[in-house]
Amino acid sequence: MEQKIKQIDGNIGNNIRRIRLEKGIKQTTLVRMLQLQNVNITRESLVKIERGIQHISVSQLRGIRDCLETTYDKLLE
Repeated sequence: MEQKIKQIDGNIGNNIRRIRLEKGIKQTTLVRMLQLQNVNITRESLVKIERGIQHISVSQLRGIRDCLETTYDKLLE
């Protein structure tokens, strides 16, 4: 079960990173955008989320979806 959760976290992180890079958005820029939406996140947290070593909260996922102008489906695939 724990291995499955780590795999899901890794997939979400990879998708966030891929979409962010496709849109030409730097990590620091995305973090600033999220903080302006009152999403509690630091650059260090984003790095860990993208690497799949930190769980993402629902509010962070929602904020990232909005900032990257994408869908939950694309983030969770």
